[in-house]
Amino acid sequence: MGASKPDGWPGILHREGRTLCRLPRDPGEAGPGPAAKGQGVVFHNPAVAGSRTRSVLLLQYCIEAGLLGNSTIYALDGLSASGLRARRWLNELPPKSASRINATMGDMDSAALDWAMLCHDEFPPEHGEGVLLPQLGDLRKSVLEHGRHWVDIDPYGTPLPFLDTAVQSLARRGVIEVSATDSAALTGSSKSALLRRYGARVKTDGLAHDSGLRVLLASLSRTASRHERSVTPLLSVWDSHHLRVSALVRRGVEGANRIEENLGWRVSAPTGSEVAASIAAGLHPDTSLDSEWLPMHCFLPLNHPIDRSDGRVSGPLWTGALGDAGAMASMTEERVIEMCGPVFDEDDELQWTERDCEMERRGVLRSVRHISGEAEVIDAPHLILVDDLASWLGSGSPVSPTVMVESLREQGHRAAVSRYGKPAFRTDAPWETIVSAADI
Repeated sequence: MGASKPDGWPGILHREGRTLCRLPRDPGEAGPGPAAKGQGVVFHNPAVAGSRTRSVLLLQYCIEAGLLGNSTIYALDGLSASGLRARRWLNELPPKSASRINATMGDMDSAALDWAMLCHDEFPPEHGEGVLLPQLGDLRKSVLEHGRHWVDIDPYGTPLPFLDTAVQSLARRGVIEVSATDSAALTGSSKSALLRRYGARVKTDGLAHDSGLRVLLASLSRTASRHERSVTPLLSVWDSHHLRVSALVRRGVEGANRIEENLGWRVSAPTGSEVAASIAAGLHPDTSLDSEWLPMHCFLPLNHPIDRSDGRVSGPLWTGALGDAGAMASMTEERVIEMCGPVFDEDDELQWTERDCEMERRGVLRSVRHISGEAEVIDAPHLILVDDLASWLGSGSPVSPTVMVESLREQGHRAAVSRYGKPAFRTDAPWETIVSAADI
């Protein structure tokens, strides 16, 4: 039975990726970033299109890698708003994968669900596979109905109120994707909110967004541990106004007990003894402490004595890898265009031109820029902003990340241009080698 026609229907026809939907208003009118979500207002944020694209790719990777079993995959778009994320799962996954998806769109606004289901009825998956169901109610209650293999949490503000029940709702092995739009808190700009919500501090330097992702992962890890589960990050992205982490969650006391192995501190302008402690803990590559230049940052284990009032210190935060090499390597430009790029059709209902399709394909490509290349070094301890490096060394104009990467690779080290929102690279090279390469 179809959904009832809400006020404003049929609204504006819109396409994201390969999927058509209807919205009450032109999404371009609101501008980028979050906006208040009110009753009867279908919330749709075009700035999160890249996040939805990556969700499609990550779900396909997890299916191919066997991380979600071999039978029906129960997926929940927990705060679905327009419902476009779940609809893109069904429409843009290959038919064999989509046929396994039993997706639920959850929202507290019946009008939003009506719009979503009417869109699904009018524009069903091209291959006709998969199941999509609406669920009206509070995520914190509805999420616990049965074991989910995939749970997406994309709230307005902090995701913390939803983490406990979302983690509990997962099957023995499942994936959770968590977005946070309280970036001011997570990146240290709102210090009181950061300490109150996440129990952490973050230095507001160039790496603040990386530290924010790590604080968010630490919160997710601690939540999972309370429920005898452990997390393995699959993908962590700072994109526009929001931070987003995706992780594989496994049930097991042994993994939960090892939570502190991946938690610790980031220290800016570390002393020689702090760098030595980082090396001893396996958090920093062997490097000479007699060099004129000590590293700009290093990680320290959670048990290292820290002065919490020291402005150089960020944490507690996740000190392990921010993603999984296999998952990230799968997010190639070829794959994203194949799965999510629109194809020009003269009979297109939206009457898009070839140029319109090309513009959307460019946006789809931007959503995965540098991710597959960074896969091979996502576990590397150094994330270095080239502007900060030039300032630290007093070397004048910064060297481009690409040039730095080429130089470090020639010397036998792993290195790649980073997806990070500022010009940066990741590497496992010793610090004195980085300094030498910067003096090209």
